[in-house]
Amino acid sequence: QVQLVESGGGLVQAGESLRLSCAASGLLFNINAFAWYRQAPGKQREFVASIRVNRDTDYANSVKGRFTISRDNDKNSVYLQMNNLKPEDTGVYYCNVYRNNYWGTGTLVTVSS
Repeated sequence: QVQLVESGGGLVQAGESLRLSCAASGLLFNINAFAWYRQAPGKQREFVASIRVNRDTDYANSVKGRFTISRDNDKNSVYLQMNNLKPEDTGVYYCNVYRNNYWGTGTLVTVSS
């Protein structure tokens, strides 16, 4: 079955960086688009970034210029490089097979001010 395993979350101070990873299995990685979503405490899950098969990317306005999504087809992995983190970036970050109902269990990112 499809499995998505996120890693790389942690506690950082505002202005610092983190790199999230998502290891995918159980699917043909090369033909799927992927996305990152996040859910802050008490809020709904929201879109963060996506990357298509041709490596075209989209970003939420709130993270444009700070976050970069990438993929490594040889490693069946998707990454989210997060720079200049802000307290409002705090939340659980989820990897998703884009526009499908496959989700990882999430990795917690906490940004202190």
